[in-house]
Amino acid sequence: MKKIMMILLVVLLGGCTVVKAPIRPSFTMETYPKICGSTVSIPLEEMLMATLTDQTIEQVRPYVPTTKTHDAYMNLLAKQTDLIFVTSPSQSELDSAKIANIELEIIPIVSEAFVFLVNKDNPINSLTLEQIQKIYTGEITNWKQVGGDDVEIRAMQRPVNSGSQTGFLDLVMKGLTLMQAPVEWVPADMGELVDLVAHYDNKPDAIGYSYYYFVTDMAANPNVKLVKINGIQPTPATISDGTYPIHSNYYAVFRKTEEKDSDVRKIVAYLLSDEGQELVEAAGYVRLK
Repeated sequence: MKKIMMILLVVLLGGCTVVKAPIRPSFTMETYPKICGSTVSIPLEEMLMATLTDQTIEQVRPYVPTTKTHDAYMNLLAKQTDLIFVTSPSQSELDSAKIANIELEIIPIVSEAFVFLVNKDNPINSLTLEQIQKIYTGEITNWKQVGGDDVEIRAMQRPVNSGSQTGFLDLVMKGLTLMQAPVEWVPADMGELVDLVAHYDNKPDAIGYSYYYFVTDMAANPNVKLVKINGIQPTPATISDGTYPIHSNYYAVFRKTEEKDSDVRKIVAYLLSDEGQELVEAAGYVRLK
């Protein structure tokens, strides 16, 4: 049902997914629309604001709000912001939009991948999607069951309504019942999850998940490694061409009541243009296919 709702919510600008040569919108710091997003979108927000206000990233950085996915959705529904850059909404966020009688437009702007990470000293380099699912339903509890050492698996999770938890449930578990994890295995911060996988009790037995950009750019840690899924390593190339099996996006989300010539729609059209996608890449993300 949620997938159907998502399809209905994605409204293409002007009936087209790419605008070849839009006029780059221009703003002053005072006229720039209210924009926020998830933690992982902060570098994109900074570069976009700097580009459209003709400032440096250092100049605009103090004006880019630091929010998380759920907070960004709630800000949009409360009309405290006009545009958010986020992962897909959770069911509770969709329910909140329905209660508020607000219809959302959800536009993919960046290609992404959902990835799994383990300690660099863990001998496991590849897992199947089915093995991942069985680890997180509690059917597989020891690394030896998937060809590793005879040690218990510590399967880290994220809190409900965090962007990575919503992605995990939608893209990986797909309706399967998630095992109950100890509180210490459910870090509130995504960077903390990376650190726990790297150093939990100084043992290489933890596994966790996040989005590719966050793990490889924002929270890069030499003590973790990404595992292949179904034999495919997540890289910009395999994410862009769709061969990596757990593909996702970051989205521009705004209220459908935005006028056709609104600043919000102009910014989203710009991000979908060739120049906008070059900006996405310059910020370190993977452009849309």
